[in-house]
Amino acid sequence: MATVAQAAHVDLAEPAVDAIAAGLPESDALRLRRACEFAVSMYADKRLGTGEPALEHALGLAGSLAALRLDAEARIAGILFAAPQYLADSQDKLTAEFGPAVADLVAGIAKLNRLRVVTRALAGQENGAAHSSQAEVLRKMLLAMVEDIRVVLLRLASRTQTLRFMSRSSDEMRRPYAQETLDIYAPLANRLGIWQLKWELEDYAFRYLEPGLYKKIASMLDEKRVERESFIAAAVAALEAELRTTGIRAEVVGRPKHIYSIYNKMRGKGLDFSELYDVRALRVLVDSVKDCYTALGVVHNLWTPIPKEFDDYISRPKSNDYRSLHTAVVGPDGRALEVQIRTHDMHRHAELGVAAHWRYKEAGAGRAARPDPFDEKIALLRQVLAWRDDVADSVDWVEQFKRTTLDDTVYVLTPQGRVLDLPQGATPVDFAYHLHTDLGHHCRGAKVDGAMVPLNYKLANGQRVEIIAAKTGGPSRDWMNPALGYLQSPRARSKVRQWFNSQALAETTAQGRAIVERELQRIGMTSANLDHLAQQLGYARSEELFAAAGREEIGPKQLQTALRGAEAEPAPPESLLPGKSKANAKDGGILIVGMDKLMTQLAKCCRPAPPDAIAGFVTRGRGVSIHRRNCRDLQRLAALQPERMIEADWGQQRDGVFSVDVVVQAQDRQGLLRDISEVLSREKINVTGVNTQSKQHLAFMSFTVEISDLEQLQRTLAQVREVQGVLTASRR
Repeated sequence: MATVAQAAHVDLAEPAVDAIAAGLPESDALRLRRACEFAVSMYADKRLGTGEPALEHALGLAGSLAALRLDAEARIAGILFAAPQYLADSQDKLTAEFGPAVADLVAGIAKLNRLRVVTRALAGQENGAAHSSQAEVLRKMLLAMVEDIRVVLLRLASRTQTLRFMSRSSDEMRRPYAQETLDIYAPLANRLGIWQLKWELEDYAFRYLEPGLYKKIASMLDEKRVERESFIAAAVAALEAELRTTGIRAEVVGRPKHIYSIYNKMRGKGLDFSELYDVRALRVLVDSVKDCYTALGVVHNLWTPIPKEFDDYISRPKSNDYRSLHTAVVGPDGRALEVQIRTHDMHRHAELGVAAHWRYKEAGAGRAARPDPFDEKIALLRQVLAWRDDVADSVDWVEQFKRTTLDDTVYVLTPQGRVLDLPQGATPVDFAYHLHTDLGHHCRGAKVDGAMVPLNYKLANGQRVEIIAAKTGGPSRDWMNPALGYLQSPRARSKVRQWFNSQALAETTAQGRAIVERELQRIGMTSANLDHLAQQLGYARSEELFAAAGREEIGPKQLQTALRGAEAEPAPPESLLPGKSKANAKDGGILIVGMDKLMTQLAKCCRPAPPDAIAGFVTRGRGVSIHRRNCRDLQRLAALQPERMIEADWGQQRDGVFSVDVVVQAQDRQGLLRDISEVLSREKINVTGVNTQSKQHLAFMSFTVEISDLEQLQRTLAQVREVQGVLTASRR
């Protein structure tokens, strides 16, 4: 091992360390050299999961950070990136050797590395709206998980070095890394303005995912590289000379084109390589808006403009406030040339400002961008990156980095690896309501990263959350107490408030129903039409009448007056059936063979309703219990006490309502209960009881409803079966 370390030390002695330490004060360069020596002894001959030697990866990573001109702490952390993997008690040892800042940066890298399972799973999904949405949330999560934004830069540099090494790997191994790079890391580098890494990440990823297309475009660029470079140089010289004659101070540069950028342009506009105007491109930077238009006139006077290839984003800025003049001309030797003209301020704004040029690039032409506070924070971070050139004291720059945090959102994972964004301070209860309202109502416990936590536990970025739910029940009133800290999300608070409001209404309605039914029994009109009674009192439905009675808005005298008005109406004559007693309203419209004035009640086990075949069972002290003939409870009672069985039938008077149970099985989705309730309401069916539960994406619902006859029930069930997602709907 000593031999390996010594050999590596010789390699590190001069060019490697000098390149990594470029631009650092001598004291920092010495610290960095000591970190290299520490890394040699720690990594020895160890290799990463990709097969790359750990020391080679560390040097490449630190070299990228040096090219970005990051501070010594970031470069040292890059060299020691894998210390938690190979060094016991790495946090303490790195703190003792290199200080807490370096140790925290290395710990941050390890924290981001734990997200690899999630990002790899995303790379395996098919592209689509859900895929894009999850990629977007995951990019934000990567930023929000770190207290120091330099950790993200370390991660980007590490991925760049991995892709460099993978030029020696097989296609099967590098394709997942390439897809993950295009989904997560390249857009992240773009947002932070790390153009050096962005283009390299995109080109490597494109090369590994589409090797044939990559080689084709590369060969077309290589065929005339020298010719193209001489063409650009001649065009720059000609335009600079022409601008000088008009007295305009301007900076004219050629714009480098990258293979992935060319591919995107060909794919987005459906163009052939020969049809691209911006393979050869110039950018002109001037002092004022007036100079922009003057320079445009000079360009069009010098070369012939190409029709329909001019865009004025100065007078008509894009929705993201991007401003510039774009034109394409027939340049020297008759070849197309793209020219962008903007002021220095516009250029800085497009590259670093709140306008967020990344939105223009990623959204594409014609797609409006909505303002997002998160995006403004990204723009601020990018400005911080640019300020490092103007800050004399690097400590100030680092402190500015640490103050620029993304602290208003927390990103957590579901057990399936889906990323959710919640308000900072969110709890497992917020998480449950974000997933599904019923899951929130039934939430009784939670596990975070496999360990049980209280329901008011504050979630942190990157944690995996699992909800433990009960089959029945609802939220606790404690959840609405802000001092206890159970709810942070406005959505969750609204759902809990709605649940308690509905429970209060249901309780009031139940109390009112009892009042109305008690009054009906007292005056002997239990079979009265409740909807008709409600309309007499000025309510559209009986449920509204019950709620009013429960709130004491309707009293017994008003009920009696309305009922007497209904009683005054002439009733049709009734005939007595041979061998049966008269069926009056008090009897509920039920005829008992050979008996008279017997108290009857409808059994709740089977809830009979006309025209079900029925039979009676004489109970002790509660009169005759009426069952459906096929009721299992009745059959069991008949087997035990056949002498108590009695014949029964529906009489001619069957006004009123009958309770029945309905069961529905459906694919669980948001709004399902609401849609079924709308059907019941449309059919003027009163619901007196509801019970729902979800299991394996299926919803099992049972309703107790009041109907006038089975024909109404069958009609309603047919409509319920037409509701989206309903699998079965039947009477119990």
